[in-house]
Amino acid sequence: MTTVTVLWQHDASSLADAYRRGKADPADGVRECLDRIHRIGPALNAFTALAEDAEAQAAESRGRLNAEAPRGPLEGVPIAVKDNLCVSGMPAAWGSKVFATKVCEKDELPVKRLRDAGAIIIGKTNTPEFAVEGYTANTLFGVTRNPWDLNLTPGGSSGGSVAATAGGLVPVAIGTDGGGSIRRPAAYTGLYGLKPTIGRVPRSGGLPQLLLDFEVVGPLARTVRDLKLLYSVLGGPDRSDPQSRGVGERQSTGKASKALKILYVGRFGDEPCDPFILQSCRKAADRLVDLGHNVEEGALPINLSALNQFWGTVAQVGLARMRHAVSGMRERAGPQYQAMADLGDAVSAADFLAGLEDIKTLRGAVSQAFANWDLIMTPACAAMPWAAENPFPGEIDGKMVGPRGHAIYTGWVNASGHPAIALPADPAPDGLPIGFQLIGDLAAEDLLLEIAAVYEETHEGNVRWPDVALGDG
Repeated sequence: MTTVTVLWQHDASSLADAYRRGKADPADGVRECLDRIHRIGPALNAFTALAEDAEAQAAESRGRLNAEAPRGPLEGVPIAVKDNLCVSGMPAAWGSKVFATKVCEKDELPVKRLRDAGAIIIGKTNTPEFAVEGYTANTLFGVTRNPWDLNLTPGGSSGGSVAATAGGLVPVAIGTDGGGSIRRPAAYTGLYGLKPTIGRVPRSGGLPQLLLDFEVVGPLARTVRDLKLLYSVLGGPDRSDPQSRGVGERQSTGKASKALKILYVGRFGDEPCDPFILQSCRKAADRLVDLGHNVEEGALPINLSALNQFWGTVAQVGLARMRHAVSGMRERAGPQYQAMADLGDAVSAADFLAGLEDIKTLRGAVSQAFANWDLIMTPACAAMPWAAENPFPGEIDGKMVGPRGHAIYTGWVNASGHPAIALPADPAPDGLPIGFQLIGDLAAEDLLLEIAAVYEETHEGNVRWPDVALGDG
């Protein structure tokens, strides 16, 4: 029997298979991950903490596999968890001194599902404070860097999770997406990332929610089959999260083999987008045409003006509410977030309720749009990655932009509640990854994963490795 000896380049699916068939040992896989984290990790600064019991977890997995009694389809697979999710025995610092020293007593539900399926929680990954930024840095753990160019950001707020996965430190990771925080970092690092429908991945037992129900947990991976594998574990209803009980049963659609009606929206009005991104995403749209789908280019048939006006208020009010509820936040949270909370305190109940009504109207409009289209396609980001220390790029394609100028394509999807998947397109001439997103109707994750798998087969250079991963591998 051939033994698998070099494990770090394998995806989670092949590792799980090798472990089940006795061709590899999860203890070796974990040791290899930890070795790479110690050697390569400092250049990326992806991790905030490592599980002290990682090797003990691996030994337990080996025992279960030897006894032919695996817990589930992830038995022995190392996984990284974003540091705004609770893992038993570890802090969930959320990039903040407010939560840095409090050790979580139990896994929150998505983490519990991973562990019950056999995953080895290897560590926590960096995020900006309170995960409300589009880059990844904080005063507690420092700046996380893009494996493809260490001078640049991997995006945010799931920047630590994508840096760890793209850099070959772990095969897969999970993050959260409240306004694009899975999809944009995936695009910046050449990964696949899934933002599920609200409720498809139930949540309970975690940190306070700042972004209403916009923020969801989802997987990040180098292959579509790993997204499918993790989603099969994470998804499904749970009584602790009533929202998860009303989104329908999961089933394969089979529609990806048929001609789909896809609306491609390259530009949002006169908002700037990097020319390399537009060129690459246009090629990806053409590739979908080659696969037999009907792709029509046009404007987004949804008015986003009310959402754009309300967007900043959501995080401000969330921070204000948390400051009232969490002891020590006023003393220990960063000044930028104190200022945001001050603005949230000043928002009237009438104005906030009016914003919620606008969200309800938006959700109706997006639902109506999917009566005409199977999928909507857009770039994942409007800007290429920028300097890692900076919270956002000051300009795009020669035009000045504000803090959300790079993020225009993603937030409306979160507000609508619909699912979306990030896929890699052709890289820029300098090799930096570029990505696009496909948005589906409510509970259309299976369709998104099916079409992503077909697209993956045609996408040349799908699994590329950055120099930082290969240099010390």
